[in-house]
Amino acid sequence: MFGTSGIRGAVGDEVTAELALSVGRALATEGYERVIVGRDVRESGTVLVDALTAGVRECGGDVVDVGVAPTPTVARGVDWLEADAGVVITASHNPATDNGIKLWSPSGQAFDTERRETIASRVETDRYDLAAWDGLGSRSRDDGLLERHVEAIADRVDDLDGVDVVVDVGNGAGSVTADALLELGASVRTLNAQQDGRFPGRPSEPNEETLGDLQELVGATDADLGVAHDGDGDRMVAVDERGRFVPKDLLLALFAREAVGTGDRVAAPVDTSLAVDDALADVGASVTRTAVGDVYVAERATEPDVVFGGEPSGAWIWPDETLSPDGPLAAAKLAAMAADEGSLANLVDDLETYPIRRTSIEVDDKERVMETVESTVRERYDEIDALDGVRIDHGDGWTLVRPSGTEPVVRITAEARDDERVEALFEDARKIVLEANEESDVAPAE
Repeated sequence: MFGTSGIRGAVGDEVTAELALSVGRALATEGYERVIVGRDVRESGTVLVDALTAGVRECGGDVVDVGVAPTPTVARGVDWLEADAGVVITASHNPATDNGIKLWSPSGQAFDTERRETIASRVETDRYDLAAWDGLGSRSRDDGLLERHVEAIADRVDDLDGVDVVVDVGNGAGSVTADALLELGASVRTLNAQQDGRFPGRPSEPNEETLGDLQELVGATDADLGVAHDGDGDRMVAVDERGRFVPKDLLLALFAREAVGTGDRVAAPVDTSLAVDDALADVGASVTRTAVGDVYVAERATEPDVVFGGEPSGAWIWPDETLSPDGPLAAAKLAAMAADEGSLANLVDDLETYPIRRTSIEVDDKERVMETVESTVRERYDEIDALDGVRIDHGDGWTLVRPSGTEPVVRITAEARDDERVEALFEDARKIVLEANEESDVAPAE
């Protein structure tokens, strides 16, 4: 039921009011007595909020409705409002046809595997403790979290007087970013600031292909940088003052290098570029790799010597502030870095970049193919990590073979420090997957 980013899918199919009602019932039955509920800008969210709220109250829990708010605002608000859990009704960067449910603990961390499984078990077995007529929970409203989030960011970032930032809100819930930057003294221009769950300005996922307007505006003006969010404001990506999209791995490297001291670690998934390792090695820090998904990055970020966690999707976590990816906080921190250096472009250009190859191969049986791939790789190589798929560390490069979580494909990624080497690593991994797929076609079914 839960993926790495909560429950997510097409409205009216995978995600329904019935499901939201069940999740609300499960939360209250499991002892989450006070629950904060917020949503992104999708119109379907109003129905899902009402259903989930009814489920919590029907099992005796109290609900605080915070309305439309960025996911990190709600995640932080669980602690601020002394609640037991938080719920955001959002499909994040997915298209307007989708919606979802993501659950948060008082630390700002998304529900971990154990907590997700407990809620899923309740829903799947339809086991709830329904309250009597006089034991129903209450529903109240709190409209102060957005302002509190702005204040929290302003307390942790230096003044930005003289910095000019363009914020592409993407028609989503991330207005906190513009407000926080203004509070810090920056000049702010916005794109797609009107909240609209149809996402008419651009697709909800912010990437180089969808941010043409932002790149053009920043490059044509005297702006120092541009930032952009997804629909619920937990992701943040950037454009430098020349209008160039900043590769997400390099953004990760910049944030990580700024956060660490000697001996510190940074949590990042198995598909993170060597650019991050090299940037940290220069300052005496290192990367600890996780499975793909910001929930796994956040879990690793709870370890005491991990001072930052990032995922190249655009999720950035500062564990001493919150265990939730916080797009508005990331935007303010990046603006401060650009102000200190005088140029975001110079910061990016100072980082090493390496050639990378990616492809996806359609397979008939992902599980069987991956079993064969892992067996083959273990016979040939010593430095193997099977945390999420199979990652091979070649010293001067790496390859990752990983099954898609949603499609009948196996994904291959290879990176090395020169073109010839990356081609060799990529072709070797591709051959292993193709051969494994052929074997799975002729292997007897179990």
